[in-house]
Amino acid sequence: MFNRDRWDEILQALTANWFRTVLTAFGVFWGIFILVILLAAGKGLENGVKQGFGDIATNTMFMWTQTVSKPYKGLPKGRRYNFKISDVQSIRDQVPGLLYISPRNQLGGFRGSNNVTRGLNTGAFNVYGDYPEIIKQDPINITSGRFVNYGDIESKRKVAVIGGGVVKELFTDGEDPIGEYIKIQGVNFMVIGTYSKKSNNGDGEESQKEIYVPFTAFSQAFNYGEVVGWMAITANDDQSITNLKGDVMDVVKTNHSIHPEDNRAVGNFDLYEEFKKINGLFIALQGVAYFVGTLILLSGIIGISNIMLIVVKERTKEIGIRRALGASPWAIRGQILLESIFLTIISGMAGIAVSTGIIFAINKMLEGAPADNDSMFANPSVDLTVVFVALFILITSGLLAGLIPAQVAIKTKPIDALRTE
Repeated sequence: MFNRDRWDEILQALTANWFRTVLTAFGVFWGIFILVILLAAGKGLENGVKQGFGDIATNTMFMWTQTVSKPYKGLPKGRRYNFKISDVQSIRDQVPGLLYISPRNQLGGFRGSNNVTRGLNTGAFNVYGDYPEIIKQDPINITSGRFVNYGDIESKRKVAVIGGGVVKELFTDGEDPIGEYIKIQGVNFMVIGTYSKKSNNGDGEESQKEIYVPFTAFSQAFNYGEVVGWMAITANDDQSITNLKGDVMDVVKTNHSIHPEDNRAVGNFDLYEEFKKINGLFIALQGVAYFVGTLILLSGIIGISNIMLIVVKERTKEIGIRRALGASPWAIRGQILLESIFLTIISGMAGIAVSTGIIFAINKMLEGAPADNDSMFANPSVDLTVVFVALFILITSGLLAGLIPAQVAIKTKPIDALRTE
């Protein structure tokens, strides 16, 4: 039940020396403020880094060939080999738990520049020979037309899906590229789709300068035969590609007579493993934020406990009179605890409010940033659970801060308190 006299007494006690009260409350304010800001900053950094992965399937590994480093079955070390399209079926048959296996060939990029022309316009772009599954592993947004399908694969159709950067360099403004032809190293390909794509490596412009063609048409047009440049392999959701990676490599080593212990012959990049490391890093950062924020908050709580001890000392005679008039120990204890909790919650909620306002302002600034800005910091925020945890910490802290002063107050004998000047 609300007791006006009690709250008047609390406010009078806390405002008797308002400057001291403000300085004491600032410790709790600063502790909760730092805690929320650190957690929001950690979340913003996590969002920015994960945003850098784009929509790429993180349970994926990429695999390519390297020089063999050990002799095996009469074959020398130092030899080179190529993946074959038959390796794809072998992996699919012998390694359960895989969702997608996408062989890929590439012109441009690390394999050197290539010429793509249309009329008098010329450009150097990455050209990929792909299967339809690649769009599920490394998603792109089809802005017009369609992506490569299995009809294109089976018929070896010379069709192409081009990025916005390719359209800009090869076509005039307002021209519809669908149905038009481009020449890739002298071979005509008809444009069947255009796309936009979020960069996974921070280079948003270059990610729009790519061309996707059917794997079979690529192999036929550029004389790759059965050769596969590299593969993107994704595991099922209930599996980890990291756990299946060894089995996949064993199949390749068997097919190409590579020593089972030759760990350098098959190059790979395990995206899932890297993603787990990043997740672990942010869990650690969150733990540091809680640790630092809690220590700062603890110093504020100690300050409140000290000030409440001083308040009890100043009100010794008042407490003696109340005890002499019949006030119970619980009434005295409750009064001191209530004052402590009130001061803690008010200062703590002020810290939450100010930190939330700052986070809101930062988000507004980030929203106003250019859309193609590949920032490593995005949408700093604090989960609602954290707010409830903070409230629980504040209430608990207020109780702890007032507990010792309350015990001191009720241990004072009425007669001794009345003698105090």
